[in-house]
Parts: sequence; C-alpha cells; structure tokens
Amino acid sequence: MPAKVVVGVQWGDEGKGKVIDILASRSDVVVRSQGGNNAGHTISHQGETYKLALLPSGVLYPKVDCYIGCGVVINPATLLGEIDAITARGVSCDRLRIDPRAHVVMPWHITLDGLSEDGLGKDKIGTTRRGIGPCYMDKAERVGLRMHELCDPTLLRQKIQAVGTRKNQLLSDFYGCQPLDLWEITAEFEEYGKRLRPYLSDVSDLTWQALQDGKNVLFEGAQGTLLDLDLGTYPYVTSSNPVSGGVCVGTGIGPTAINEVLGVAKAYTTRVGGGPFPTELFDEVGNTIRDVGHEYGTNTGRPRRVGWFDAVIARYGVRVNGLTGLIVNKLDTLSGISTLKVCTAYETQDGQRLTSFPAAIEQLELCRPVYAELPGFSEDISGCRTFAELPRACREYIAFLEETAGCPIVMVGVGPGREQMCVK
Repeated sequence: MPAKVVVGVQWGDEGKGKVIDILASRSDVVVRSQGGNNAGHTISHQGETYKLALLPSGVLYPKVDCYIGCGVVINPATLLGEIDAITARGVSCDRLRIDPRAHVVMPWHITLDGLSEDGLGKDKIGTTRRGIGPCYMDKAERVGLRMHELCDPTLLRQKIQAVGTRKNQLLSDFYGCQPLDLWEITAEFEEYGKRLRPYLSDVSDLTWQALQDGKNVLFEGAQGTLLDLDLGTYPYVTSSNPVSGGVCVGTGIGPTAINEVLGVAKAYTTRVGGGPFPTELFDEVGNTIRDVGHEYGTNTGRPRRVGWFDAVIARYGVRVNGLTGLIVNKLDTLSGISTLKVCTAYETQDGQRLTSFPAAIEQLELCRPVYAELPGFSEDISGCRTFAELPRACREYIAFLEETAGCPIVMVGVGPGREQMCVK
C-alpha cells in the first residue's frame, strides 16, 4: 500500500506546497488531513502561481482524486471561492470529495476568534482570526456543525438556532457585542450546502479502497510540527495536529497503511505569530533572508520572523514524526551570505547544554543557541538539478544539516519552481 505523508518540520511555511505538487504529479490520490484556511500553499505550476488554502494541492492534476478529510475545518465561503477561482483558470474540481464528518467554520467562530485574541493584549497568540480555534473548540465540546448537517436544510436550521442562540448570548453578555442574525446566517449557509452537497463522500472509505487497489496516496496537512496542539510550542500553536500521527485521525486511515513520512524544512527557520524563537535574527542578515526569500504569509501577508537553521528543532521533528526522509527548501535564499550558522544545541541560564527540544516554552524562552559556523556561498544555484552540481560549500552545508538532524536529506530546493529541486 504505497502511502506517503508530507509534514512540516518547523513552524510551518516550509514550502510543503511545492513538494506536494511534485509528489502529487506521481500520485493517484491526495488527501488533506487537518487545519483550515488559516494556512496556505503557494504553488508554481506550468508558469502560473496558485495560492490554495483548503483545496488539496493535487487539484492541479486532472487525473488525481482530491479528498478533504474529517480533520479539516471548512469555511464554505472560502472553499467555494477557491473552487470558483481555480475553475475560472481552467482547472476542474470534479474529482474533489469532502468527508461529511469535517466541521464547518461559522460566523460566530470568526467573531469570537478576533474578540478572544484582542482580549489577550500583549500575550496575543497571533492567530489569523479566521475562526479556526473556536471551530475546533466546538468540535471538542461536541456542539460543532459538520458538513453533512450543512448539506441537510432541516439539520442546518436546527443546529444554527440551538448553537447560535448560545453564541449570541456569549457575544452580548460577555463581550457586549451585537448578536448575529441567525436567520440571515441560515439562508446564507443553506446556499453553501446546496453547492457543496455533490462533493460529500466518506473520505476514509475512499482512501482505504484506493490503498487496497494499490494506488499511490499522498497525505498532506497544514502548518508544521512546532504548531502542533500537543507537541508544539504551546500555547503558541494551532488547534489541530500537523504531525504525521494527525494524518491517521484526520483521514480515518490506520498507521500501518503509511509507508513513508517525508519532512519539509527550510535551509533556515521562520515562524509567524508570538512565542519563543531561539535562533531569531534581528539584524541585516535576517532582513536580507526575509526579503530574498519573500517571507510573507501566503494568506495573511504578514512578515515572517526569520532565524538560522535550528538542528534541535529538526531532530525533534524527525523523532515525533518518524521521518524517513528530509527535504530542505530555499537553499538559494542563503546565497551571498558569507558565513552560515546552524544551531546544534541550546544553553540554559545555568550553563547546561540541551540537545533535545524542551517541552515547556518557559524553558525554551531562556535558552540561548549554540552555533556551528560554516562557510557561505555566493553562486547562483537556481539551475542546479543534482547534488553534484551544487558548489562545495552548499554540499558541505547540506551534509552538516543531515548529520545534525539525524535524517537523510533526499531533496534540496534551489528556487520556487517545481523543477528547481536537486534530488539525491
């Protein structure tokens, strides 16, 4: 059963979209397992750029079946907007299927997300304010609206009145806000349900059948390991599980079905939002990496925080995801920097050296990076397609990352195009 999982090893935004696009072209099925429209993939495909938030990356290939699993939370307006936009560009979504168990992002989720974030003041988590966290909260509280209910007018009206009345009470009594118009919401979401009903199908069953038939199945998620709700830098995390284990829950497929787990990292580190970031750069080198690497959010446009490659994080990602291979993106961004640094360990305030990623962010906040320095390179490597073509300094840098991360590096990205990969 040839099944691959692609996960982010850092804080997300590692360039998974390009990797998934490459692998999707060789796959029969691509399944999205978690997250919502709080993260996106930017894909350069046949000379055009596509920005996807909810649609699986395989949608660009007419023979690939694309599934959205039960672990995804869906803003129906956003999803329909993506379908309409990509259809207008000549890409068909006829092979898209959505699990009826997936939860729906409602207007009160978006409103409460913003109000909650504002209430945190200087301790803001840095959410995208798109209702993802509150939607997962309702899922855990067992009051969420699922896709099969969205597509059933009777169930939809009942659920909106029952849950919406409680949310309006919270908005008015606790936040002092105007209540939402539940009848207006009902009319709007009934239309969404009509349009999305044809896409509903049991993704767990479809995926299992594909695996039984020997088809190549690719599982993709959003965000990265350090944004995992349980294993990330809590509370500065997302509300789902972007690690490889989350794929099983978010698609309804058992772990024994998975053959290969590929992790994606940048040749440096970035993150969006608050929280500790040991290797963060505040100097001109950091500004250069941000500008050259176009480190701004796909969906939000927010500038990303930038830092040196952190091998402590990479080792953690290898361990908790069970990686069988590592893919390093954006090596070309580092061209022109005379000395490259890699964090190999952390040093605590009392002088202890940590080589494992700490569980508590309070400890992480006090850690200082221990760096190894390597010679940089100045060549344009965007045309390289094999490791042998890379300059010696690049090969040594990649070899060092491989050694310190403890995982074989199987591909290196040297540009934004899907063809700009060096395969080992």
